[in-house]
Formats: sequence, structure tokens, C-alpha cells
Amino acid sequence: MSITALIPLLSPLIDKLISHIPDPQGREKARAEAEATLLTLLGEQQQGQVEINKAEATSAHLFVAGWRPFIGWVCGVALLYTYIVAPFWAWWLTIYHPDRPLPVLPADNLYELVLAMLGLGGLRTFEKLRGVTR
Repeated sequence: MSITALIPLLSPLIDKLISHIPDPQGREKARAEAEATLLTLLGEQQQGQVEINKAEATSAHLFVAGWRPFIGWVCGVALLYTYIVAPFWAWWLTIYHPDRPLPVLPADNLYELVLAMLGLGGLRTFEKLRGVTR
């Protein structure tokens, strides 16, 4: 489990522990130190992931270096079909072949998959916890 996934679980616990500090200045100092520690841990985890990504990218083996581009192309083709090809195909079939049904591909989780592949899920949670969201 990554530190990004633990932040939503740790924040209420840290707040509860810090709330028992009677001195307001000490409480704010403890809160700042806890946030700094979480940010440091998050940075270390991200740096570790960067090193893993570099090692995978420089690998000569297709199954090590090729999986990320493959998943990227699969997600790109799925987005292309779902949002460009299928609507135009449905329109064309409705006009010229109204008796033929359009094949339906499951695209319910397509955005979740693409966002997860782009790494945007955890960062949004971290922004919400930091109060950066609008």
C-alpha cells in the first residue's frame, strides 16, 4: 500500500492525536511537522517510483519496457472508439442500415482506467486533503 493511499486514513488519526496537545502553538507545530513528514514520505515514494520507471524504460526486454506503451495504446484506442468512432458509426448505421445493431463495448470504467494510468487519482486526493481544491 502506498503512502498516497494511506493519507486519507492517517490525516484524521493525526488530527485526533494533535488535538490532545493543550498548547495551541505546540499543536500547530506538531501539525506542521506531521504534514512535513507525510510530504517527505510521499516524495520518497515518488522518487522510488521514478527510479523503477527509469529501470523499466531502459530494459531491453519487451515484457519489461513494453507494457506501459501497450497499455497507453490500448487506452488511446479505447477512447478513440468510444468517443469518436462509435458515435459516427452509430449515426452511419442508423441512416444506411437501421436493422443492424451497433456492437456495445463496456466503457463504464474507461475514464477510471485512463486516469489511473496517468496517475491522477492519488494526486487529487492529496489536493483535497491539503485544501487546495476550489
